Amino acid sequence: MKKMVAIAISSLLLGACAGPGGAPPPLGASAAELQSRLGRPSASYREGDATLLEYATGPSGQATYMARLDADGRLLSYEQVLSSEKFAAVKIGRDNRDSILHTFGQPFARQRYPFNHLEAWLYRYKEQGVWNSIMYVQFNPDGSVNSLLNGPDPEREPRRSH
Repeated sequence: MKKMVAIAISSLLLGACAGPGGAPPPLGASAAELQSRLGRPSASYREGDATLLEYATGPSGQATYMARLDADGRLLSYEQVLSSEKFAAVKIGRDNRDSILHTFGQPFARQRYPFNHLEAWLYRYKEQGVWNSIMYVQFNPDGSVNSLLNGPDPEREPRRSH
């Protein structure tokens, strides 16, 4: 019985690391191997000698996977980036649109607030891996991060009748 529980837990943990289409790609995989395994990335970014490949799960998806390739096009890291831990690492006033884009990928929506001259990028995610949430990353007019606000995702909230 203990062995069956251990196998079930291992399967869940592996699934949590898996990207679109199954198990995560092996470190050292080439860009061509990634594309054959995961398909075309939704976006790509240059960051120094590295290339970041974004694999978003769509406007209603709660996961975005970022693959970091070295200068030779080999996989250095691969992770699901829409998480409470990653959002907690954002530095107010220091991070900006580029660093947010390179960390979390494209938002599913953007909102402008003309009254206070702010812009927000919206990301769907599972807060603490449990709650269906949206993170609002708000930017100052100069592009620096002003604040992060999260709340329930109304698209996934159960409708309550009064």
